[in-house]
Amino acid sequence: MTLPLLLLVLAGAMNGSFTLPMKFTRNWAWENTWLIWSIFALVLFPPVLALVTVPSLGSVYAEAGTGPIAMAAGCGAGWGVAQVFFGLAVDAVGIALTFSIVLGISAGVGALIPLFLGSGPAPSSGAGFAILAGVALVIGGVLVCARAGRAREAALGQGPKGKPRMRTGLLFCILSGLGAAMVALGLEYAGALARIAAGHGAAPLWSNNATWLPLMLGGAVPNLAYCLFLISQNKTAGRFRAAGSSGYWLLAFLMALFWFGSTVMYGVASNSLGIVVAWPTFMSLIVITAMICGVLTGEWKGGGRKPLRVMYGGLAILAVAIAVLALAKS
Repeated sequence: MTLPLLLLVLAGAMNGSFTLPMKFTRNWAWENTWLIWSIFALVLFPPVLALVTVPSLGSVYAEAGTGPIAMAAGCGAGWGVAQVFFGLAVDAVGIALTFSIVLGISAGVGALIPLFLGSGPAPSSGAGFAILAGVALVIGGVLVCARAGRAREAALGQGPKGKPRMRTGLLFCILSGLGAAMVALGLEYAGALARIAAGHGAAPLWSNNATWLPLMLGGAVPNLAYCLFLISQNKTAGRFRAAGSSGYWLLAFLMALFWFGSTVMYGVASNSLGIVVAWPTFMSLIVITAMICGVLTGEWKGGGRKPLRVMYGGLAILAVAIAVLALAKS
């Protein structure tokens, strides 16, 4: 169990920090950076990795038929739509609240649906109870982090204004959280692709790459469409040629490498740990990393000591949640 947990820690650290290069793409709008990230992470990397690691890839998909492929692509598209709602939620209620609510819902949905549908121990068993307790701690921890983030935004004069805007933003958060869990559900319920890939000679370490390919391509469609819409609406296409932005392509490539690499490592770890343990643990590690990165890069500067204390309390709850989930699998 040690190696899968270490892989999950590394995956969470990479996923929670993959957006850091965006701090240095100041001459590009968000949609410029996200478009290039989407092309690398969702369109180029998945087929390259699948072709290299899965023998007879075409035969795998021919044997699987349209069902598992459509399941993976549909879940990917749902996740892609969730990314759009995430951006709208950030605009309405702020980064901290959006990040925490979305990942909290995603952790709960991505773990509890498989748990109650039989993809793990019985909920009434000792291991099942530990998983339920761990998921509850994850949700509690991210809500505490959300409270800390709102306090920070209030101290800095940021965040949403007005109840109607807050209600709309919370709806966007819920929709984004539900969609974000579809990455985990797609990997779980389109798992026939991985099993067929293994039958064609794919190593157990890489068999999930047969599932990642249609899942990522499905996720690319809403992401690319939304970015192109924003570029057209905001007239930001010219920023690709902005002075001093030639290195931004490399930064977007590194973002994609970190994100896609973390996703692949999550898939490897989930083979051993199971989705009901791996997914909420992964979400917890992402929140912990993102919050720590925020502190190290000065995002919490000027917000006062109280929000920081609350945030550290939330991270402590998440650390306990990871320990509980690890014990559930031991």
